Amino acid sequence: MFRTEFYKPQNIYEKVKSHLKKLDLTHRPKYLTIVANGEPTLDINLGILIRQLQQLGLPVAVITNASLLDKEHTRNDLNYADWVSVKIDSVNEASWKKINRPYIWLNFELILEGIKSFSKGYKGVLNTETMLVEGYNDSTSDIQDTAKFIAGLKPHKAYISIPTRPPVEKGVKPVSEARIAEAWQIFKNHNINVETLTGFEGTDTGYTGNAQVDILTISAVHPLREDTIDELLEKDSADYHVLEQLIQDGKIKKSNFNGFNYYVRTYSN
Repeated sequence: MFRTEFYKPQNIYEKVKSHLKKLDLTHRPKYLTIVANGEPTLDINLGILIRQLQQLGLPVAVITNASLLDKEHTRNDLNYADWVSVKIDSVNEASWKKINRPYIWLNFELILEGIKSFSKGYKGVLNTETMLVEGYNDSTSDIQDTAKFIAGLKPHKAYISIPTRPPVEKGVKPVSEARIAEAWQIFKNHNINVETLTGFEGTDTGYTGNAQVDILTISAVHPLREDTIDELLEKDSADYHVLEQLIQDGKIKKSNFNGFNYYVRTYSN
């Protein structure tokens, strides 16, 4: 798998700088987070981008699925980040393939070795995230093996998460509360500083005064729950005509997951 250029770092820097100027101090972020609609480390200019964004006076975070950490140049780029979250859903190859459907050229063992190498050399704040999906990676033995591997990385914090937004595949279900509790205890037994991410993150989002731009910008990163949309429209002094127009234009679509309505970014136009 080859890394390539997607956007000019200077262009991203200018857009972020412009957006930050629109936010008041209350809504100024604690981090600038690089979490692409895909995998951030595929961008060959990632290291350059991180260093440019740091000039804005905020620490830079990167959320990665770790698929390219076997490459030294990828690890070198990530070393510039102040905070990195590495996705480790399972250290069982069959479970990993089932939940992540990896690209055919990816080598699972090399990825695990790459994660180890990165953890040894990285000087920033290292975190991990393990998403548990019912019937995929939630067996006791699977969780035990994953916890053991993560313990060896000595992360600042390990997050255990579940699907909380509409997934790509229908039928995907979060694990039960009992399984979450078991996983948390297993991680604790390995002396890991563990935290669960199992609920809705809240409706409070940053806003610029332009409802259409805000909805498209945030939904490009993750689906927006209906109550979040309501609050965002209120903050931007807008009404549902903005949302209806975006749906009519094919830029977002409505989806239901776990009894809640979400609005998902589309890229058909």
